[in-house]
Amino acid sequence: MFTSPRTVRRMTSPMSKVGRTTRGVSLLEVLISVLVLSIGMLGAASLQANAMRGSQGSWERTQISILSQSIFDGMRANTAGLTVGAYVTGGWVCTPGVASTLAGSDVSRWIGNLRTQVGPSACGRISCSGRSCTVGVRWDDARLGGGSSTQLLEMKAQL
Repeated sequence: MFTSPRTVRRMTSPMSKVGRTTRGVSLLEVLISVLVLSIGMLGAASLQANAMRGSQGSWERTQISILSQSIFDGMRANTAGLTVGAYVTGGWVCTPGVASTLAGSDVSRWIGNLRTQVGPSACGRISCSGRSCTVGVRWDDARLGGGSSTQLLEMKAQL
């Protein structure tokens, strides 16, 4: 059977490779776009976690600054105890002790507040030379990662 070229063209399907246009999305394209989207979402989650760690560290430093100012205020209010050196701790104090004086009560309350608001690893020290005093706070900030996790903040005041 012989067919003319004109007949062959009519018999060609509209979906043949020559005249076909692609419509829709292939499964491979969908999988690749889901992969790219999921990698982007993981990156965003990582950024959020790092921001929260930094925010917590900032909050702890703020609390330490506030609590250090409060012990300075207690020292200013009790100049008699400051003059005799009742606020000087002689080193790091990590647990609140039992106090029998106003200065001892102030230091004990300060250490207790540090441990409550910053964490159980928080320790404080106070050293004075005359009316010039330095308050130091040491705590563990293991969330930071890399390097030392022990943090130290010192404040000085002329009382």
